[in-house]
Amino acid sequence: MKVVNLKQAILQAWKERWSDYQWAINIKKNFPKGATWDYLNLAEALMEQAMIGPSPNPLILSYLKYAISSQVREKSVIWKMFDDFSRELCVKSLLEIMDMFCHRLSCHGKAEECIGLCRALLGVVVWLLQGCAWYCERLRELGSSASTEASLRACQERLYNLMNSTKNRALVHIARLEEQGGGCACSWSNVEQSVLKVTDALGSVPNQTLRTKLEESVSLVKSIPMMLSEQSEPKFHASFPSVHAFIMLEGTMNLTGETQPLVEQLMMIKRMQRIPAPLFVLEIWKACFTGLIESPEGTEELKWTAFTFLKIPQVLLRLKKYPQGDKGQDFMEDVNIAFQYLLKLTPLLDKADQRCNCDCLGMLLQECNKLGLLSDPNTTCLTSKRTDYREFAPRLKTAENANIQPNPGLILRAEPTVTNILKTVDADHSKSPEGLLGVLGHMLSGKSLDLLLAAAAATGKLKSFSASVRALLFDISFLMLCHVVQTYGSEVILSDPSPSGETPFFETWLQTCMPEEGKTLNPDHPCFRPEPGKVESLVTLLNNASEMKLVQVKWHEICLSTPAAILEVLNAWENGVLSVEAVQKITDNIKGKVCSMAICAVAWLVAHVRMLGRDEREKPQTMIRQLVTPLYGENTLQFYNERVIIMSSIMEHMCADVFQQTAATLRPPMEGQEPIPYRNLLPAKDPIHVALSKQFQTVLRKGWVDSRALHLFESLLNMGGVFWFTNNLVKELLKETRQEWADRVVELLYSIFCLDTQQITLTLLGTILPDLLTDSAHWHSLADPPGKALAKLSVWCALSSYSSHHKGSFSARQRKRQREDIEDYNSLFPLDDTQPSKLMRLLSSNEDEPAALSSPGDRSMSSSLSASQLHTVNMRDPLNRVLANLFLLISSVLGSKMAGPHTQFVQSFMEECVDCLEQGSRGSILQFMPFTMVSELVKLPALAKPRVVLAITDLTLPLGRRVAAKAISAL
Repeated sequence: MKVVNLKQAILQAWKERWSDYQWAINIKKNFPKGATWDYLNLAEALMEQAMIGPSPNPLILSYLKYAISSQVREKSVIWKMFDDFSRELCVKSLLEIMDMFCHRLSCHGKAEECIGLCRALLGVVVWLLQGCAWYCERLRELGSSASTEASLRACQERLYNLMNSTKNRALVHIARLEEQGGGCACSWSNVEQSVLKVTDALGSVPNQTLRTKLEESVSLVKSIPMMLSEQSEPKFHASFPSVHAFIMLEGTMNLTGETQPLVEQLMMIKRMQRIPAPLFVLEIWKACFTGLIESPEGTEELKWTAFTFLKIPQVLLRLKKYPQGDKGQDFMEDVNIAFQYLLKLTPLLDKADQRCNCDCLGMLLQECNKLGLLSDPNTTCLTSKRTDYREFAPRLKTAENANIQPNPGLILRAEPTVTNILKTVDADHSKSPEGLLGVLGHMLSGKSLDLLLAAAAATGKLKSFSASVRALLFDISFLMLCHVVQTYGSEVILSDPSPSGETPFFETWLQTCMPEEGKTLNPDHPCFRPEPGKVESLVTLLNNASEMKLVQVKWHEICLSTPAAILEVLNAWENGVLSVEAVQKITDNIKGKVCSMAICAVAWLVAHVRMLGRDEREKPQTMIRQLVTPLYGENTLQFYNERVIIMSSIMEHMCADVFQQTAATLRPPMEGQEPIPYRNLLPAKDPIHVALSKQFQTVLRKGWVDSRALHLFESLLNMGGVFWFTNNLVKELLKETRQEWADRVVELLYSIFCLDTQQITLTLLGTILPDLLTDSAHWHSLADPPGKALAKLSVWCALSSYSSHHKGSFSARQRKRQREDIEDYNSLFPLDDTQPSKLMRLLSSNEDEPAALSSPGDRSMSSSLSASQLHTVNMRDPLNRVLANLFLLISSVLGSKMAGPHTQFVQSFMEECVDCLEQGSRGSILQFMPFTMVSELVKLPALAKPRVVLAITDLTLPLGRRVAAKAISAL
């Protein structure tokens, strides 16, 4: 029926004075079956006819009220609302109808009807704001009037009552986003214009109480776009173990890592735990000073010095560019406050000063000042305070150390030296290589090399330094590169594949021949088997020549032939062809000329010894000892003594593990020589699961993770594998029944898991959690507080891993780890959605499929449809598939009829997702949640909140807005 016929029906009803009940019966009889009231604009037509005269028509208004009370969709009542506010009786009648409307703001219909409710509510807000603006303007023009103030108060009270409800603000928020997507006739810009008019005219309201209430009402409206950024105040903590442990991890194991991933990971921790910026910066400095104090002397101490004085100031400089979320606080002031707090930790600073033999804080303040992190007045003030405090500190200099230069000063001076060396190395030395030889040779003396490498590593120049040296002066560069690999890891040496497909010699040798922790070598690898002719000539040369010729030799070929030659010598010795003296002569000949050749020999011998039983190791271990022991006496080769020192150090690192296996000694300990740091950490007789549990309990009691513990954890991770490591540490968490300690375990485990966030997260979310949630025998272990703690840990790992994974910001140290024990997640969760995954087969639920949303605007929904599918996320990625299947499992748990600790775990998991959600974030882990899960979540009391619904649905999608509107309308 057309609108004109509807108007005729209204006129007939008025003439015949139908009651509201008669009106409803007659209208239903005469309108086509299946037509909806809204489609026929019934409410709009009724209002138009009711408002024709100078006062509203009470009979027609009764029809309108009956329609609203009978659950007729109200949206069209509002869209073309009467806007002549000078007609007081009409406005009063409309406000009464609005009271009915506001008392019936629930909708249990289809999603499209709920979106209609959102639009209607937005229209109501616009109309009430326009009314407030009109009455304020009237007061400005005509002065104080009791009737005008009464009308203004009537509009203000309804606006306040409407907007004081979080549910209503959430519905308006959806309508605002719907309007941005082109689906709403009422514009948010109308709201903003009306808010401006009300704000401008507020001064004309003489009643102070009314003016204050009007400001409160307008403030509620203005807060709607920022609903998701409203967060509860974080609990107060004096320290943050996760920040401390993460900085310890980076300083101990990842000095060469790029700065940006470190910055992003720190910001992730800060955001998830809502740490105030000054305390965040303070925790970073505390960890740096702790690392400085406890680091072993030598290379490790230099690495920590470079990390603290060169890298961390650069990290803070990048953090400065991020919004910190602290109201009105400048980051420079945050850094200043952090240093003020740090000043009070006098024992920590005094200990660091004693260790480094200088004023550490004073030097840091100067560095931060240079980078614009501290103002000049604040730097002066802080320096002065520290100078005063140091007067009472123990004497820093004694007769013994007065002439020792402090490492921080050396490191800060070494940084520009690295740049100058790079320029020297990059110059053309083809005609006169002596200058370059002098530069590189002198770098080998004393601790110059370690100083320069530490400075280069902390400032991101180590990779270019290594690449520039590689092509020049084979032996010295070979030693330097080996030392770099053992100190900072092979990832700083390995380059991207070249277009020609050629790999530099050292990289090839490094990957196939050089022993490293956690790497198994095959002594029968083809790389150890060069052409027989070259091997024979090399054996002859080593056995007979009293002096090897150092010219016209392709040294990379010699290095590749050395292992096979050593095997020939070893076989001859074991078969009685060679005497021990003859073998000694050969090993002396090897190490007496070219150190790189000796290193290649020891590398193969180490791989060979690993494959032998205890009784078979004597002769090859003797050869290793012969090669490791330096030749003493005169040697005319340039820089030979400096090279031998580094050669011996490299060999000792290579051999340490293989000699430890049989408790053999490489050579008698030398006086004054420091042992290799962080070696032989595992107890000799304890099973590794006992070692893991003991070390974790030690860390838990201390409340923080030190460098030694991190190295032990990494050794256990390499030895036991990712699943074993993760599963056993999760068991440690589930043992902890004390709330405060369970929270501490989460922070510590999160930081320990940063040893390999990506793979540990895949194991945790893809294997361990599904096992716990699908096996009823495990449900009791998910009871709070450990269950809630595990939920928090899982969300933190998921968010960190997803963020770094899709920015490609995980460290090279994590990329190189071998993954032999990781399950194939594509077979665990098959891509063919018609084939049930292993995870879903584990579910024993026979529940019916959740009801699909059905409306003209909705696409058909399966129980697994999620925002990620609408965004066409790559589901071949293992992390994406693990997240998608975890949320399917969570959805199944919610839909089952059996409640227990596992459902409480799911609730805690979702609450943590909401708490950690970044305002305005898109593409978060929640995009993998099925849309049908929302209606299940709001059945849980803790999650039945409008803000939760807004947070867990993707409001950028029309379907997401409909799901949210349907869920919130039903609350």
